[in-house]
Amino acid sequence: MPLDPALRDRIIAAVDAGFSEQVAYTQDLIRFPSLRGEEQAIQDFVFRAMRDRGLAMDRFAMDEAAITAHPGGAPFSAEHSQAPIVVGIHRPRNEAGRSLILQAHVDVVPTGPADMWSRPPFEPAIQGDWVYGRGGADMKAGHAANLFCLDALRRIGLQPAATVYVQSVVEEESTGNGALMTHLRGYKADAVLIPEPEEEMLVRANTGVLWFQVEVRGVPVHVREMGAGANAIDAAYRIIADLRGLEEEWNARKAGRPHFENEEHPINLNIGKIEGGDWASSVPCWCRIDCRVSIYPGTSADEAAREIRERIGAFARSDRFLANNPPSVDFNGFHAEGYVLEPGSDAETVLGHAHEAATGSALKSFMTAGYLDTRVYALYDRIPALCYGPKSENIHGVDERVSLASLKRITATMALFVAEWCGVESIATSAGARG
Repeated sequence: MPLDPALRDRIIAAVDAGFSEQVAYTQDLIRFPSLRGEEQAIQDFVFRAMRDRGLAMDRFAMDEAAITAHPGGAPFSAEHSQAPIVVGIHRPRNEAGRSLILQAHVDVVPTGPADMWSRPPFEPAIQGDWVYGRGGADMKAGHAANLFCLDALRRIGLQPAATVYVQSVVEEESTGNGALMTHLRGYKADAVLIPEPEEEMLVRANTGVLWFQVEVRGVPVHVREMGAGANAIDAAYRIIADLRGLEEEWNARKAGRPHFENEEHPINLNIGKIEGGDWASSVPCWCRIDCRVSIYPGTSADEAAREIRERIGAFARSDRFLANNPPSVDFNGFHAEGYVLEPGSDAETVLGHAHEAATGSALKSFMTAGYLDTRVYALYDRIPALCYGPKSENIHGVDERVSLASLKRITATMALFVAEWCGVESIATSAGARG
């Protein structure tokens, strides 16, 4: 049942009392340029912050063999992060409530040209209701909220009456292997909450994601004799055009799929990177394109990858040059299936209570067509996997920013959720009390 109104009000007030400190901590996180492979320093910072709060600590490396053997594991590459995973563990005096995982990632995407930003991307700035900075919304604001929702309870002399795992992972922006590693490590709870920037709504359905790279080899000649050569960049563009046809076919398959059939374009193929050639006056003999495409829940990553390989292979056989010079296809990142969060779980009900108390409105849900670590817990732990977080703008873009007012509401929701889901006990005594 919902929390006692007096306790509810005390928790919301406690979040408000600690919010300036929370914002400063979020800014500290943003100052770390924690790009892929460069997350060691921020993970050390997070480790100390958790340890100083009295959490039992675990810090561990990726197990490449175990991840590779798992159906949800993504391929390792030379770019794969070697930064550790950090988990802080709260253990109650009296295990009276339901356990919980609070998870967030520290890795961020590249900034692009710095001169496109109105301010340096790793120097967090506050303007009006917004905190600016790369990774502030996606998802260092949520990362901080995982700790500060627990701090709010502690501020009024309470703590969760159940085990809570606070997990800080890497590789969320490229493979999802960090979250999978916590699963393989054995961490499991009765529910998981991940405060990604989701516009104060609950993610009801989430696409899977594949990364793949296509490489084409051409025939280099001087441009004065280009008719005797073969331009690898031109050939790559022909492959891209055919992949757009596959994207169109996959979007047509939305018919009859709940959460997707009313979306205009649920499946997105992104040509995220292209490089090739060596000299402006030489016909290029190589070209590589890096692609990202989404897939519907229920479609396995292996099945989608096989269709992509077959599509590129069939097109190559129809192309006069590529038929004798077939391109290579390498799946080099995300290899993840999507999920659907079925309504009706106790966890969703409790989140609905908390959201309404903190925001004054009913909890809404929606589909988001991007990767989320929640898939690990939904697909492999089979527990209620709640992805819900603050309002933001320009994630993965220029001048990324997160709303302070929304972040405060989200943190209050999270603290109320923890109190009702886990129950609370006094820090001074072992007396447990369910809300």
